[in-house]
Amino acid sequence: MTNALSALAEPIRQQIVERLAHKPMAVGELAALLPVSRPAVSQHLKVLKEATLVRDRAEGTRRIYCIDPAGFGQIRGWLDRFWDESLAAYANAVEREEEKDR
Repeated sequence: MTNALSALAEPIRQQIVERLAHKPMAVGELAALLPVSRPAVSQHLKVLKEATLVRDRAEGTRRIYCIDPAGFGQIRGWLDRFWDESLAAYANAVEREEEKDR
């Protein structure tokens, strides 16, 4: 989880993820859309892949990258748990205020 959040802390990686959210792409396609070189895009994809945020598949001589739902599912699960705890605390606080008002 920490690895995934660290990977997403880098702005270029965020841009890569945003692009891949729209459609799977090869390194060259991504590099054409970003202000970094093709080798830099490859390095960023390697970090994202290690964090299980993207995955790739062979298509001829190219590797096509796409979002890995499993990695983002872990992040979402963590955020949902955090959100659920916050909502429960809020509900408890509202109930205590209502009891005080009675």
